[in-house]
Amino acid sequence: MNALLLVVVPFVGFIIAYWTYGRWLARKIFRLDDKAPVPSEYMHDGIDYVPTRRGIIFGHHYTSIAGTGPIVGPAIGIIWGWVPAIIWVVAGSIFMGAVHDFGSLVVSMRNQGKSLSEVTARYIHPRVRTIFFGVVFLELLIVIAIFGLVIAILFATYPQAVFPIWMEVPIAVVLGYLVYKRGGNVTLFTVLAVAAMYVTVVAGHLMPGLKLPVLLGIPPTGLWTILLLTYAFIASTLPVTTLLQPRDYINAWQLFIVMALLIVGVVGAAASGGLNIVAPAVRLGPESAGPFRAAPPDAPPFWPFLFVTIACGAISGFHSLVSSGTSSKQVCKEGHALFVGYGSMLFEGALAVLVIVAVAAGIGMVSDGGIDAGRAVWLEKYATWSGASGLTAKVAAVVDGSANMLATVGVPHGLGLVVLGVFIASFAGTTLDTATRIQRYAIGELATGFKAPTLGNRWVATAIAVVTAGALAFSTGLKGAGAMALWPMFGAVNQLLAALALLVITTYLRTKGGLKYLVTGIPCAFMLTMTMWAVIHNQVRFIAGGKWLLAVINAATLLLALWLVFEGFVALCRRGKGETAAAPADKPAA
Repeated sequence: MNALLLVVVPFVGFIIAYWTYGRWLARKIFRLDDKAPVPSEYMHDGIDYVPTRRGIIFGHHYTSIAGTGPIVGPAIGIIWGWVPAIIWVVAGSIFMGAVHDFGSLVVSMRNQGKSLSEVTARYIHPRVRTIFFGVVFLELLIVIAIFGLVIAILFATYPQAVFPIWMEVPIAVVLGYLVYKRGGNVTLFTVLAVAAMYVTVVAGHLMPGLKLPVLLGIPPTGLWTILLLTYAFIASTLPVTTLLQPRDYINAWQLFIVMALLIVGVVGAAASGGLNIVAPAVRLGPESAGPFRAAPPDAPPFWPFLFVTIACGAISGFHSLVSSGTSSKQVCKEGHALFVGYGSMLFEGALAVLVIVAVAAGIGMVSDGGIDAGRAVWLEKYATWSGASGLTAKVAAVVDGSANMLATVGVPHGLGLVVLGVFIASFAGTTLDTATRIQRYAIGELATGFKAPTLGNRWVATAIAVVTAGALAFSTGLKGAGAMALWPMFGAVNQLLAALALLVITTYLRTKGGLKYLVTGIPCAFMLTMTMWAVIHNQVRFIAGGKWLLAVINAATLLLALWLVFEGFVALCRRGKGETAAAPADKPAA
């Protein structure tokens, strides 16, 4: 298939899906009403609950859900072939991921902006709230700890990105001050802020890369992890308008520009005849089928692991935490939920498509040997599962492939590497501080439920979130890589959370009568099947490999999930007439 068509066809599909299926969900299923009360208005506190313009909250939501997920996941999942990867990204985004994100946002908005852990008590049963919280806490614990390490690795790999990444912080603070405190023109100051950011990118390219020394026996990755967790604590306790919103908004524009450049790069490379798909279409056969058709022998089975490996870009449980964590507290009208929830997921799917093109064709752009040499380059990078699934290797594959395409339209290869390094690290940073804030919300809600208000204080709750993540990060040494011990089970836990979020939304829709609940019920059943399958497969593998810590945590997660699924099924059976389990006392009329 032509590499250009591999971009055009999915993009057209996403646009059609938004204006047809998305609008149908908004009007007929969730019945959005701009006159309905929203938490950002009736719970406005200037810290977490802040009515926000649609474009700005879209920027926050999109950059928070994107992170490195739609970059690394597709870059790994293509090991089974670009055809299954692209089908899952497109179909998953339209019918599962976007519905999951949109539904999580709407349900939370109609329940005081509470997290899905809290909403679970209302629509399923109060006793399962703590169970859901356990899954959420584990997910966010790994995310916070691992993303600190991810950014540290990116800083080591692309040291020219360090300066522009940190300069985003003062630029964002100034933008927030000018817009919210001084009432400045949003368009004008957005242009100036984004221009300033790219000035720092060029400066980072021209200046020597910034590297940390070993200090008190702590290597650079450990030092960066400490600094990043400290930053996450500060960013997550400040009012959202001070840093979180403006930084995410700037990063959103950075992404729009990078995506536009990549599209131009695809067109330019295709026009020059140098962009050929060198990855295999399908790579599922036995080893005897040949290296270009057989997946590596150490790779996990296609079923169910494609659907666990490619999460962001298709469907991801972390998105439900953003929808019901920060975004639901800032959307100022119900009608904006379609653009923010459904639209941003389709935009993330578009990013995943560009990533697939970069690793399926971009990394094969070689000047000597033509397409055969390009295939050899691809096969070398994807020769083994352990090599293909490595974080650094796959980020490098995406960056190199993208830089190759950008070079065809005049962007110097070195500058392209810096631009893409800053782009990826920026998104990892937004995920880090958003995840920390969401963990604070979850801890605060649980503390309130257990009548321990001190633990729910935003400073204390954030400290718990950061300290526990730091303890995990440094549990195996001063490199800050302790979260890697739990990383093998993260994909399945993340997708299990997506399935459980769909279960909550399905139960909510069941109270509305009719067959509305099927739009989330069918994706819920599919994701439960795939993720339970993956969790059980992992359990067998952990036990066989003697990885007892993973085996114990994985087994506990599986048992808690099965309990929640049982409770959800019971709730679905009895929620035919709109009754709920325990309506919050402070809920205004919807």
